[in-house]
Amino acid sequence: MVKMAANSPPSSPVTITVTSSGGSRSKGLTSPMPRHSASPLSGGGENRRASSGGGGGRYLSFSKDSTDEFVSYTVHIPPTPDNRILSESQNTPPSQKNPNSSFIKDTIFTGGFNSATKAHARKSSESEPIIAKSKSICEMDGCDEKFSSNFQTYCDCGFKICRDCYLECAGNGGGHCPGCKEPYKDSNEIESEDEPPSEEKDQANPLPSWGRGSVKLEKNFSLVQSFKNPNHEFDHTRWLFKTKGTYGYGNALWPREGYEFGRGTETYENPPDFSDRRNKPLTRKVGISAAIISPYRLLMVLRLGVLACFLAWRIMHPNHEAMWLWLMSVVCEIWFAFSWLLDQLPKLCPVKRVTDLSVLKERFESSEPNLRNPKKFSDLPGIDVFVSTADSEKEPPLVTANTILSILAVDYPVEKVACYLSDDGGSLVTFEALAEAASFARIWVPFCRKHKIEPRNPEAYFGQKRDPLKNKVRLDFVRDRRRVKREYDEFKVRINALPDSIRRRSDAYNAQAEIKAKKKQMELGVTESEAVKVPKATWMADGSHWHGTWSSAEEGHSRGDHEGIIQIMLVPASPEPLFGQEADEENLIDTTDVDIRLPMLVYVSREKRPGFDHNKKAGAMNALVRASAIMSNGAFILNLDCDHYIYNSLAVREGMCFMLDRGGDKICYVQFPQRFEGIDPNDRYANHNTVFFDVSMRALDGLQGPMYVGTGCIFRRIALYGFSPPRATEHKGWFGRQKTKKLLRKSKDQEDDEMLLPINGNQYQDDVARVSLAKQFGNSISLIDSIAVAEFGGRLLHELRGKGSLGRPAGSLAVQREPLDASALAEAVSVITCFYEDKTEWGERVGWIYGSVTEDVVTGYRMHNRGWRSVYCVTKRDAFRGTAPINLTDRLNQVLRWATGSVEIFFSRNNALLASPRMKFLQRVAYFNVGIYPFTSIFLLVYCVLPALSLFSGKFIVQTLDVTFLTFLLAISLTLCLLALLEIRWSGITLHDWWRNEQFWLIGGTSAHPAAVIQGLLKVIAGIDISFTLTSKSSAPEDGDDEFAELYEFRWTTLMIPPITIIMFNIIAIGVAISRTVYSPFPQWSKLLGGVFFSFWVLSHLYPFAKGLMGRKGKIPTIVFLWSGLICIVISLLTVYIYPPLGSQGGNIRFELP
Repeated sequence: MVKMAANSPPSSPVTITVTSSGGSRSKGLTSPMPRHSASPLSGGGENRRASSGGGGGRYLSFSKDSTDEFVSYTVHIPPTPDNRILSESQNTPPSQKNPNSSFIKDTIFTGGFNSATKAHARKSSESEPIIAKSKSICEMDGCDEKFSSNFQTYCDCGFKICRDCYLECAGNGGGHCPGCKEPYKDSNEIESEDEPPSEEKDQANPLPSWGRGSVKLEKNFSLVQSFKNPNHEFDHTRWLFKTKGTYGYGNALWPREGYEFGRGTETYENPPDFSDRRNKPLTRKVGISAAIISPYRLLMVLRLGVLACFLAWRIMHPNHEAMWLWLMSVVCEIWFAFSWLLDQLPKLCPVKRVTDLSVLKERFESSEPNLRNPKKFSDLPGIDVFVSTADSEKEPPLVTANTILSILAVDYPVEKVACYLSDDGGSLVTFEALAEAASFARIWVPFCRKHKIEPRNPEAYFGQKRDPLKNKVRLDFVRDRRRVKREYDEFKVRINALPDSIRRRSDAYNAQAEIKAKKKQMELGVTESEAVKVPKATWMADGSHWHGTWSSAEEGHSRGDHEGIIQIMLVPASPEPLFGQEADEENLIDTTDVDIRLPMLVYVSREKRPGFDHNKKAGAMNALVRASAIMSNGAFILNLDCDHYIYNSLAVREGMCFMLDRGGDKICYVQFPQRFEGIDPNDRYANHNTVFFDVSMRALDGLQGPMYVGTGCIFRRIALYGFSPPRATEHKGWFGRQKTKKLLRKSKDQEDDEMLLPINGNQYQDDVARVSLAKQFGNSISLIDSIAVAEFGGRLLHELRGKGSLGRPAGSLAVQREPLDASALAEAVSVITCFYEDKTEWGERVGWIYGSVTEDVVTGYRMHNRGWRSVYCVTKRDAFRGTAPINLTDRLNQVLRWATGSVEIFFSRNNALLASPRMKFLQRVAYFNVGIYPFTSIFLLVYCVLPALSLFSGKFIVQTLDVTFLTFLLAISLTLCLLALLEIRWSGITLHDWWRNEQFWLIGGTSAHPAAVIQGLLKVIAGIDISFTLTSKSSAPEDGDDEFAELYEFRWTTLMIPPITIIMFNIIAIGVAISRTVYSPFPQWSKLLGGVFFSFWVLSHLYPFAKGLMGRKGKIPTIVFLWSGLICIVISLLTVYIYPPLGSQGGNIRFELP
């Protein structure tokens, strides 16, 4: 009757054979433990007997009578240490055995020198009658300890054990439960990975029982029931009813009557919140598809090999007929290959990143009060937003005011946001425009929050061409929008009228002051012949002198000579929400369910005095860093240009996801791409710059991070302070293949050129540390004390902190900000004085770095050089939007400034060749390319002239157009096109964007870049300083005006001379070559086609430039005709001199002046 089942695993030591009227089936178990699911259900009588077999082990037979069939089965339990074969002497009836002898026989005694003797009871293998113990007695053999009313089970199997026996098993028994042989959860014993899995470890955990009260076998589902009638269909409904839904418990189904964790335990709880995602990551890195990136990398290697073979072939096959032409072309081609390699290598590992804002909200903004956050305040860190402006004429106040309004309406905890406007021009127009914006914000911000307005720039919102009613469901939206639109129109009128109203007001006050001065002169008896000197002041609305710049530029009130000014327009908000009132005469819209609090708003104009180097924008930003540290001290800083507004109100939250996620303590800044409005549809001058922002910056994100581009960037404050990251990786050896990880904390072997974070905040109280920080940050005690607070606010939560980093407890930032007082404001004014930075490290290692017109790139480079990394955040909806110059002259001047800064970087200690080992090799290549790309213009100018020289001379860069040259040329062109197509695929740009970028690369390389090289060399060699004009910011066009009127304006600049020369030179050369070939008795069409092809290649790239010269409707300015005529005359004379007509002696033509 006992046999091994065919389908039982050979490792199963137990076999169950079941016989019934329908046959027999056997099932191998994976554990010798008796299971409730292998017992008969209720009904009929039950018989059970135990016997020992001759082959070893025991046989347990069970039988059951049922109304419709008879079921019997036998269990064969093989001999194990816990189930031994009974000897003859062990078959004594239990009534005749001495319990004491049995206890001694089945007990192991342990003891020794200086140790107590202990008895360890063993489970007997004798087939004794099963006598159920009382439920209130420990189930360990040999223990009769009784439980109290509220005893505890230490294992999910429900095995009842007293406290003493549990400690004995956990200490000496290996930490395993005597019932299920599974290790206790509290056990610290960790098994070796090399140990083969035992049978107890492989067993399945028992399903919990669902019946109330004690465990009753007849109410558990039996596997045997499904074997009783194999021909009958299983009744699933009846099974669910009997078992009361034994699907288990989880997020798919939760029993209404509760659940139990183990047998013998009745613990009923409500289902947990399965949607709790606080342990999920805030960000996720998405790699580029292997189907795109693998061919892309393969093509890079293939093109590199083709270029190497082509250059080798060119060097080995010179053109002896025109060695000068061959030599110039080969040198240019070698440089172009080197430049292409520098540009292409950092693009090996592009990545994309996504964020999860719902996890950020659940983790840092609790919806329910708790012990750490009883008032449900936000636990997000504070952020200070910096907006910079310098000229109220070139940067219209209305544009700046709209940017401020978009910041005040950002979707971030109001009490954690502080906005600072830096007015480096000290203009009263900007000051009063900011006051008007603060007043209008009390209407605009609640309107945005109530109706979820996007974008939250009023000019951009009301200027949208799409339907404003889309996705709006509130009935009062139309009425509210109409009222707010009327208020905004009045706001615009007041802003636009500010210059005129300030002038008229100042004239009236100055006239009164002059009358008073004359009266005083008459009272003193001074003759009227002497003129009364009354300064032409600029007056504020309250009748007081403006402390900044006057329109008359008097001494002490000029653009470079005025006092420092700090004015709090909006005070810091309280942490608790403040709801508005119903609509009435004073309140335009109903805000009863809208939070009407506004973020802190501050106007700052740093002090300027003659004789001090104010370091342009970098100096203004450092002044904001110091003032904000005393007033709000946000752990993070967002900087924006005055024309870049927040287009996505959730942009700040998206950036904070990277800063607060695991590993975020190594991130110094999060850079967002720049997106522009007001660009002509054809993007004639590549103003969108999508190739840089969507290709190069994404590629750098896969290395050590993107470069800082001057705006749209969230900084970690302590990274701006010049501190090193908590840990860094040094890359040494060839291509940085040897990596060494270092923990950077305060230590005795700290290097002098490195600023390390302290291990704890107490070190800031040390006098020695204060003296050291005072040398670096200045003598402001409040500023020095704020460093530790900013560092704590930027920490990760304890469970997310990295190795060697400090964390903070959850809820530690859910506190109210300290109120500002007069002393704090006075201290903030003192740190924006022009002499505060003397003998400090501001601009050298702390804050924005000085010494370059491209301070943004240098500042980001310094952070990467210390071991920090950055992140590129591309949001689904553009984070920020701004304006770009669409006029050709403005665009060339902008490119000139960038290229000049790159030349300065190349000749400074910020050259990537001098980078530290903490910068990755490919990141170093990218920064080196930033410094060297303007020098490509020298070779580009020569190469653009070579086709014309070839056509004039009748020679070509190669001696003959053979198959090898054409094959190389075809391979180089095809690989370039395929690489461009794959870049378009993984970056999301268009072919039109790529082609516009190629065109403007040649336009800028032949106009602005050569001038930048000359200016950079003059500054490095001769020390001649470079001054640039501020790029004009275009305001919104009025109704009826052409939106792209600036595109067609022609403004002459000397930067246009080289491209015009190249265009005319190639056009004349094509005409000369065609005429000469046609009338030649032996025409060389191959050389003509080669030269004409390359000339058309140059002209096609310069086509947008030529179109820009024509202006609107093809009207070419007179100066273009003059320069073109002059160039044509010079080129013609040179051509006749070098290649004289037939019948004349070459080179002997004389030019005589009349």
